[in-house]
Amino acid sequence: MNPIAGPDELVRVINLTRRFGNTCALEGVSFSIRRGEILGLIGPNGAGKTTLFECLGGVMPFEAGTIERPNAGAAVFYLPDGIVPWPHETVDWVQRYTLGFFGGRRELRAAVNRQLGLDGILDQTLGTLSKGQRKRALLSVGLLTPHEILLADEPFEGLDLRQTRETAALLREMAGPDRTLFLSIHQIAQAQLVCDRFLLLSGGRARGEGTLDELAHRSASAPGTTLEDVFLALT
Repeated sequence: MNPIAGPDELVRVINLTRRFGNTCALEGVSFSIRRGEILGLIGPNGAGKTTLFECLGGVMPFEAGTIERPNAGAAVFYLPDGIVPWPHETVDWVQRYTLGFFGGRRELRAAVNRQLGLDGILDQTLGTLSKGQRKRALLSVGLLTPHEILLADEPFEGLDLRQTRETAALLREMAGPDRTLFLSIHQIAQAQLVCDRFLLLSGGRARGEGTLDELAHRSASAPGTTLEDVFLALT
């Protein structure tokens, strides 16, 4: 019997499994997403991070396991990495379309654009943007949606140091009772900068879930250890 969900659990994933032929991309992955947190999905390339997000986002089926939403079925918006939707439309058009289609958070638009440094490129088309510009433009789309949970795959990819810090600060500001973030992050130092808790994924399996202190205790690491050290110890 599964344990009763806590009042702060928006999503509970239990024994999620996904195979591609003879390859098991996800094997018995279990974890929870809690209201108002920033949960970091940490793992190397090929760990199964994108597959997990695609299963959670409803764009890929899975063979076994369950995804439960015990608290009134919190809505999820999935922002994949490396996409270029509407390449011939401007950033301004894409934001306005998103706000109109989903009934998004119009009151946040000016602040999001300012903090992501988008004011100067609102009239440029998505297809002409650099990788970092496009990443920030699409992240703005995700942040302006009304969905309670945002899944963002590699939100810092292509950003320089200053942009990474400013984006991390914005994400911290956005997290709260009505907005929960689940971020897939390849660079562990960036994850430690922004996330409350972590799900460590390696070889398609969950190797640990919790705060840095909880994971450090599990790995028998010394006080003050880094997330990178803990990840290496547990995987």
